[in-house]
Amino acid sequence: MKISEIYKILDEIAPFEFQESWDNSGILLGSMQSEFDKIYLSLDIDSDMLDKVDENSLVITHHPLIFKGLKNIDFTKYPSNLIYKMIKKDIKLISMHTNFDKCILNRYVATEILKYKIVDEQDFLIFMEVNMEFDKLCFDIKTKLNIKNLRVVKSKNYIKNIALCTGSGSDLIGKIEVDCFLTGDLKYHTALENLENKLSLIDINHYESECYFAESLAKNLQKNKIKAIITNSVNPFSYI
Repeated sequence: MKISEIYKILDEIAPFEFQESWDNSGILLGSMQSEFDKIYLSLDIDSDMLDKVDENSLVITHHPLIFKGLKNIDFTKYPSNLIYKMIKKDIKLISMHTNFDKCILNRYVATEILKYKIVDEQDFLIFMEVNMEFDKLCFDIKTKLNIKNLRVVKSKNYIKNIALCTGSGSDLIGKIEVDCFLTGDLKYHTALENLENKLSLIDINHYESECYFAESLAKNLQKNKIKAIITNSVNPFSYI
């Protein structure tokens, strides 16, 4: 199969033109005329994952391996070490980042994983009704996202509605008016500010909230009779 064929299908699922201006989604290794034998789906790329990928394959990731311009190529340092290994194994790479967030991933986590009622969608944000005690909501989210410990900002005891942005969405806080916001990578000063502003926060972690990329894309590819191997990169964090 050629890259051009799968790219057309991916563009129909989550159009690449919807990516943010700072993003780098699209073909990162290979060309439209490149051919491949197998497709692997993963949140990111790491060395262990690449060892398991067959030669002459296509890897489709959520996060772009090449995000900013590379000023030098040092095969002992990330990401050049992974690019070198991919070139040696003739592995092609396509990334679907902010375009996939907007079109598929945020809604998938809301409906298929959290299973709350969606009342509105705005770009990266999914708005839902929950109507439950804050502590109960935290327990429900911990269970469904398989997170052992949550970092939270408890500003209200009862939560009527929430907003969700998988990954890292703290920059969107100024655009929402809900009782609680779910996202990852929350910082200390963001927490302090929103404690004062009476907005509850639940940090759902970056990896744990976006590790559903592979399965959500696989289901969309199946509709086009495209088979893919679901894999996942390692979570760089460990919890002790």
